[in-house]
Formats: sequence, C-alpha cells, structure tokens
Amino acid sequence: MSTVRCAALAAFLASAALWGACAHAQVYRIVGPDGKVTFSDRPPPDAKAAPAQALALRSGPSSGSGTGTLPLELRRVTGQYPVALYTAKDCDPCASGRAYLRQRGIPYTEYTVLTREDYAALQRLSGAGNVPFLTIGGQHVPGYSEQEWSQYLDAAGYPKTSQLPAGYRNPDPAPLVAVKAAPVPARTATAQQPGGQPAAPAAAADEPGPTNPAGIRF
Repeated sequence: MSTVRCAALAAFLASAALWGACAHAQVYRIVGPDGKVTFSDRPPPDAKAAPAQALALRSGPSSGSGTGTLPLELRRVTGQYPVALYTAKDCDPCASGRAYLRQRGIPYTEYTVLTREDYAALQRLSGAGNVPFLTIGGQHVPGYSEQEWSQYLDAAGYPKTSQLPAGYRNPDPAPLVAVKAAPVPARTATAQQPGGQPAAPAAAADEPGPTNPAGIRF
C-alpha cells in the first residue's frame, strides 16, 4: 500500500477510534436561531433539547430493505460511516467489489456511472472519475483491493462476517445523476367533419374564401 494510502488509513483509524471513545458520551443536537444545526457534548441552554442519535444516512434510492431492520450495532456503524459504491457497465473490478461487499454483509448504496453527466459528477466527487470507487463515510477509496477495502471497513467498525437479517436487500442501483424526462409537447385539437375526416383549416378573414371572395381587408 502506498505511503499516501497508509496515511489516509491511519487518519481514518484515528477517527474511528475517536468515535468509539465518544460512543457512550451524551451528544446534543442544537438548532440555532438561524436554523443551523450543530452537535456538541455540552447540553444547550434549552433543557428541553433532546440528545442526538446516530448521524443521518446520505439519501439514496428508496427501494431496499432499509436500515431499520438491521441489528443495533450494525445500524450504528452504518449511520456513522455509510458505504456507497460507484460502478460502471462491463467492469470486472466493480463486480468483484460488489461481490465482496455482499459476501461480508455490508449495507451499501450503489450508484451507476453511465452517462457524461454521471462521469462529470464522479470526477467532481473523486477527482479522477475511475471506477470502482468506494466511499466509507467521508473516506474515499479508489479502485478495488479486497485487502484495502477490508482494512477501511474494519477501521470503521463493520463486522467481519455478515450480520444482515434474513431477506435483507440493498437498494437497487441508481444513476449517479437523476435523469429528467423531457416534457411531452401538447397536441393541438383538430376539428373533424361528420365523416371523421379532418376539417379543412378555416380561411383567414383577409384571404379569399366563400365569405370574402375578393380577399378584402377591413
């Protein structure tokens, strides 16, 4: 593993250790007068403020079993370090990474990179645009290496063997950039003659016609 990767893993291990040390501390979710939300281990002036629970998961596709069915410890680590996998079609390393996450029992959200918009969004996120690309909380892990992925998942606190309940299903893969359907143009109603044939368009008032054979403009 490169020196940069080792340093990143060390930082992630330190972060995970800090979360573990603070797991039993009381954390408060504080909403300021401007609506800004902050977290603190000190109680806010308002005694009615409720302690905060696990950090919210990033939004993803709505299909899937959901984290509410997970065991408590797995739900906690998933809330702190949600896993997202970015893949493309005909990508063997992507398939290997997906299989590893499933075999280990890691709840994850998969985003597909298929269009130019997807690729541009991945470049902005990863800085490179290569797949597979894995995120574990705020940690970025480019490429697939079972050993490296395993070390980062261990550091985050994910179990080494699957603890997923029977029947659990990850959300279906979704495009990284949502595709918006083009608006359907409105159709203009066409008058019909009694026999079902379209009626001839009416002549303009200033053009020659049955009621104005000379085309006189008034």
